[in-house]
Amino acid sequence: MHDYAMLADGDRVLVAVSGGIDSLVLTWLLAHWQRKAPIRYHLLAAHLDMGFGGTEAEQVAAQLRRLAVPFLVEHTGFGPEAMAAEEGRNGCFHCARRRRNRLFELAREQGCSKVALGHHREDIIETFFLNMFYSGNLSTMVPRQELFEGRLALIRPMAYLDKEQIRAMGAAVGVTPVANPCPLSEASRRSTVRTLLADLYAADPRIKGNIFAALGNIRFDYLLNQHPTPPHADLP
Repeated sequence: MHDYAMLADGDRVLVAVSGGIDSLVLTWLLAHWQRKAPIRYHLLAAHLDMGFGGTEAEQVAAQLRRLAVPFLVEHTGFGPEAMAAEEGRNGCFHCARRRRNRLFELAREQGCSKVALGHHREDIIETFFLNMFYSGNLSTMVPRQELFEGRLALIRPMAYLDKEQIRAMGAAVGVTPVANPCPLSEASRRSTVRTLLADLYAADPRIKGNIFAALGNIRFDYLLNQHPTPPHADLP
């Protein structure tokens, strides 16, 4: 929170709640901190039902009522529509993009200047490898990101936490995660990268911390420069 100046007095924060343990613990965490923080800020949790059917939305709403956080639930058809796009190819990309854009719209409609997301340290590391393996670039999600010329900021207050810490926190405060109804939830590129990294972490527990530290310790002079100045460029 302090390293990235995530919250300021008077902020209105939209908390994106999928129903998983990460977003529910984030909601509890921000509500808990709200009661003791030296600043005043307002929370609104938002759950987008992606349209896969079942009782996911009702279960998420029950959890948010128990946490005593103001919330809204919006039903969409984003999931099935994304699965149908490009004959099923890139379904995750289309789904995520529409969900993200709708969250931005909701933030604007509700007068929120911040959108809080439940990503943690392992998500940040996995995103780095996903972008490197499948997009050919070195980038990842960051703890705070300014958008739309500073009118909106994405914040990830749990960026320094591991998944196991979040699960332990959820168990301690009685948060019950809601199962993800997406049929691709366990068959994504992220799942593939997560499995690969889990093997590395098991081989050497220091690797996770080293990778995370490396993301903030970049040696630009030792990365490929696509437009280097050739030696003796001034010679005929």
